[in-house]
Amino acid sequence: MTLDAHQHSLTLATDYLAEVRKRLGEDEAEQFARAHGASPEDLQRLVQRYPQCPPALIGLLQQVDGTHWRAYPGGEIAVPILGSDVVEYPYYLRSVAQILEDSEAAPTSIAQIYEEYLDEDPELLGAGIDAHAPLNRRLCFAYCINNGGTSQLYVDFDPAPGGVSGQVVRYLHDPDSYKVIASDFSAYLHTLFEAEFDFIFED
Repeated sequence: MTLDAHQHSLTLATDYLAEVRKRLGEDEAEQFARAHGASPEDLQRLVQRYPQCPPALIGLLQQVDGTHWRAYPGGEIAVPILGSDVVEYPYYLRSVAQILEDSEAAPTSIAQIYEEYLDEDPELLGAGIDAHAPLNRRLCFAYCINNGGTSQLYVDFDPAPGGVSGQVVRYLHDPDSYKVIASDFSAYLHTLFEAEFDFIFED
């Protein structure tokens, strides 16, 4: 990535958070004001675990180190600031510590979880997703407001043929499915701009 492209990704993250702040309700805005960015040491740990971590995601975490029941000096916050193609489930940004905790899970793959159902249900696995790659090699950056039980978002560094490294994958439960929703993290943020932040509901 060129220096200009890297700077563009960081600017995108800043612009994204500015737009989120404009749209939050009073209670969520009050909570969100308590947030601070991840420490340089924590960000280094993240990059050591995921060397291809997208600059735009690092840009978000430099300013807000998670919004998923994250304890800050001013108090705990739970503010959904991300979306997906599933509008009814906005998402919390995971903190660096939470992302790294998820990465320590057992290296189970989609194929191991679903076994024969993977062949029986063509809607379960979207194009470009490797069913045999361990899930913890994907960077899980967001849990839905059902504490991740209904949907989670990943940056996928191990795509199947037809996919691209760095693509954003959305997991949805019941019926279960994995789908690529953006070619990279910056493109993912752009889709939320284009949807006019429709995951942020009016008070």
